Amino acid sequence: MPPDTPPPVRAGLELRNVSKYYGDLAALVGAQLRIGPGESILLYGPNGAGKTTLLRLLATVARPSEGEVLFDGSNVRQHAAAAKAAIGFVSHSTFLYGDLTVRENLEFFGTLFALAEAEKKIAAALEFFTLGKRAHTQVRKLSRGLQQRVSLARALLHEPKFLLLDEPFTGLDAATVATLETLMRQLPAEGRTVVFSTHDFERGAALARRLVALEAGSIRYDGPFEGRSQEPGVRSQ
Repeated sequence: MPPDTPPPVRAGLELRNVSKYYGDLAALVGAQLRIGPGESILLYGPNGAGKTTLLRLLATVARPSEGEVLFDGSNVRQHAAAAKAAIGFVSHSTFLYGDLTVRENLEFFGTLFALAEAEKKIAAALEFFTLGKRAHTQVRKLSRGLQQRVSLARALLHEPKFLLLDEPFTGLDAATVATLETLMRQLPAEGRTVVFSTHDFERGAALARRLVALEAGSIRYDGPFEGRSQEPGVRSQ
């Protein structure tokens, strides 16, 4: 009798021959990408390369025009609730409610995810991102940088397995940047995955172990950072 063979390891998130069109504009073309647990991935490329579109597809915020987005080996639409519970997403849109206070926003998202010990986790998030003094302030009255901090707190509140970050350092003060960088190094060590974009290649290279470089809607390079101390052959703003 042949020895038992372990089942194949499924990619946590996967793009399988995915394209996304907006009218006649091809934002992403034929993307193939497998993302497993504990990875740290930099998405790099110029404006319009397809980074934001790729992240929105992975986050299930957008649907592909062609191809499949997979979660745990199956089409993400078949496991939408499980996928959303496993993913935290920070983008140019904060996904916050401006007329609610900082705490009310976090309480609302805690309710959406039916978080156990929600109040404890909200208190920890407020402390981690130094938002305690702003907890009762309406989000629309906050600066862009403070809104970004609330958005990060929201995305991390349910302890996602996959954290997707689109230009996460925008508007942040130096102290919060340092806090976020520490977190982005810590999560992969805990078996959680961080996928992020930034125009700052040196910062990205210091935080990530894998590089995915895009240009004109196509993935031009996908591999380790070994031998990639300099920017890849794509133009950066």
